[in-house]
Amino acid sequence: MWFAGPARRVPGAGRPGTLRLGFTLTPGMRVGLYGGSFNPAHEGHAHVAETARRKLGLDRVIWLVSPQNPLKPTHETATQAERIAGARAFAHGPAMIVSGAESRIGTQYTIDTLRVLKARFPRVKFVWIMGADSLATFHRWRGWTQIMADFPVAVVSRPWISLKSRSSPAARRFARARVSASKARMLPDMTPPAWVFLTGPLNFQSSTVLRERMRGSKA
Repeated sequence: MWFAGPARRVPGAGRPGTLRLGFTLTPGMRVGLYGGSFNPAHEGHAHVAETARRKLGLDRVIWLVSPQNPLKPTHETATQAERIAGARAFAHGPAMIVSGAESRIGTQYTIDTLRVLKARFPRVKFVWIMGADSLATFHRWRGWTQIMADFPVAVVSRPWISLKSRSSPAARRFARARVSASKARMLPDMTPPAWVFLTGPLNFQSSTVLRERMRGSKA
């Protein structure tokens, strides 16, 4: 669900009604989709998910744990099952769902995943959620302009990167579609492109730092 390249045919788009995704959603629900490798998951991820849930008034937040980042060697990434288990340790409450749906769908890129889910649940109000660190490099993702054009987007502040992210190519290109944080609760009902930047108490944990600590403890 990662980066670069031209648009392509969406895998699984012809069979959305037959997919078994491991979760059910009902028409009218306001649902945040929060994707990543979560390698490993940590409190910073929970901060992003909970901030979006609370400020957007979401019924559910689905953590989409990716099968494998194609830009990273497999030896740097734990198995998807391990990362799902790690994410579940931080995804607290019935509103949080941790899913390996991308493996079931057979998608690798966010744009493909989102289009399949939209076809599967056409009356659900989806919002794409990401941390400010992802917004800073969002322009490198495959189909990033289509994501902005098809889905409302919520960006949650992260340490050290918030200012850079708000001046990123994606933020500049869609500057006119930015919504005031005071209207965040209206975002799921808005017609895209529409995005909001949400601030709050910052959590300084990162997956990179945690992996380095884990490697150090094994040395």
